[in-house]
Amino acid sequence: MSQPDLAAISAASIAKGSKSFAAASRLFDRETRLSVVMLYAWCRHCDDVVDGQEAGSAARHLDERPAHERIAALRADTEAAFEGRTQGLHPAFAALAEVVRRHGIPRTDAAEHLAGFAMDVDEERYRTLDDLLVYCWRVAGVVGVMMARIMGVRDEAVLDRASDLGLAFQLTNIARDVVDDAVAGRVYLPLDWLIQEGLDVADLTDPRRAEAVFRLRRRLVEAAEPFYASARIGIDALPRRSAWAVGTAHGVYRRIGLKLVAIGPQPRPERVSTTTGEKIAEIGRGAAMVLRAGGTAPRSPLLWTRPR
Repeated sequence: MSQPDLAAISAASIAKGSKSFAAASRLFDRETRLSVVMLYAWCRHCDDVVDGQEAGSAARHLDERPAHERIAALRADTEAAFEGRTQGLHPAFAALAEVVRRHGIPRTDAAEHLAGFAMDVDEERYRTLDDLLVYCWRVAGVVGVMMARIMGVRDEAVLDRASDLGLAFQLTNIARDVVDDAVAGRVYLPLDWLIQEGLDVADLTDPRRAEAVFRLRRRLVEAAEPFYASARIGIDALPRRSAWAVGTAHGVYRRIGLKLVAIGPQPRPERVSTTTGEKIAEIGRGAAMVLRAGGTAPRSPLLWTRPR
């Protein structure tokens, strides 16, 4: 498949799957943006195959294979992409192969990401926040690391900060989708937290328990804040256009969590997102972040050690 075809398919994937990240991705330089959206296309495709969805929506597609067979097929096709054997595969694997060729993404990074989807298939539950962070690393932290590699980062300390940003994003996503996930039979909240609130899993969808559920969502947002702060440090080490894009994404996702807290308890919470005006404001803040780079921001300690 030609590069223009891959570019068009990948751009369509990010436009449908993540309006927040799509807005920020336009700020990368052309070559970086192409690699970023191609990597996203592979991540989005894998997620959709596992969930039987299209672009993360409720629309279902027909795939009668058991979930574990889908994971096995994704692993085999991903391995083929690393070897450059993509003929006959979904275009997302040709996109991944091109990213690997350009940027030397390690097989272990892709394998970690697929391991996160396997945790969903196994319907794992997480007793503590530390347990949950392993899942967050696999489905989002390692994606942050791969994205940073695309931007030319090789410094392990900066890759750690990129992982922290992925963790922050995922904690925000989980906070936003607590009720929707529970309706679908998925629970990502630490079970210890539910016990502390006197809740059972079934209570997460009960409008009468909205205040307790809100406290848990707020707690996730608060847990994300130190990771956003840590990630902010790493942004200064990125090339300027990449720093602008990542700084914007940082602001857009963080704003979602802050809005979630500001809204307060809702018996039937609506999905929180950012408006076009709010995205534009974060683009401006991202630019200001780049202009302030190189200052004396405190070097906070790493919060969570990603696997090496």
